[in-house]
Amino acid sequence: MDPRVYTQTLHTLPKPAHKRVNQSQTNQFHKLLQSELLRTNELKVSKHAQQRMDVRGIEFTEDKWLTIKEKVKEAKQKGVTDSLVITDHAALVVSAKNDTVITVMNRDEAQSQIFTNIDGTIIID
Repeated sequence: MDPRVYTQTLHTLPKPAHKRVNQSQTNQFHKLLQSELLRTNELKVSKHAQQRMDVRGIEFTEDKWLTIKEKVKEAKQKGVTDSLVITDHAALVVSAKNDTVITVMNRDEAQSQIFTNIDGTIIID
């Protein structure tokens, strides 16, 4: 056996340089994140629903629309995916899962309709 000791150097990976994040980049990301979070809470109106509202002259006050949005959000948190929203003068079919109003009709039309694939109902007076 050879009495000499052989040594080998182990090559180590260089330590990663810590990249400092610019404060303005952090603020920009934070603003973008906040705007996206706020945007996802908006209730969208589909093209079909908007056309029905225009033809039938159905309009909602800002307060009523805010109430509808809040109730749809509450229903979504309870697991509702598709809901029927009944107000004093209109009925809306809303996809809570997609935060989208699918269709709108006035209350007179809604009385003679059968609503299917609805797993929740919201009544707003």
